[in-house]
Amino acid sequence: MKQLKHWQDPVSVLLGVWLIVSPWLLGFQNESTVMSNFVVVGIALAALALGAVFLPQAWEEWTEVALGVWLAVSPWVLNFAALEAARSNAILVGAAVLVLALWVLFSDKDYGLLRDNERPA
Repeated sequence: MKQLKHWQDPVSVLLGVWLIVSPWLLGFQNESTVMSNFVVVGIALAALALGAVFLPQAWEEWTEVALGVWLAVSPWVLNFAALEAARSNAILVGAAVLVLALWVLFSDKDYGLLRDNERPA
């Protein structure tokens, strides 16, 4: 069995699953645009992160960065900032996805974003 390269990827899979079910658990499933946003982003995130578990690539992490940014700004772009549960969920999960993906990008020597002398010990 192949060793897991980044612990962040399974966490991102779980965040994707959370996004898919959160409209029902947090009570905004009747807001079709908001619910669709969470489900689509959740499916994309879970699929990307699951792919990264088995075949890690830098482009998957960069796509997760984009998804994290989108989640964080989507309450204002899609005009659901007044829905506190949905807004908070989007911002918190978006920030978590962004941090996890950037962590992988800047800590994995194979992705080459930091020179060897700049890497954390």
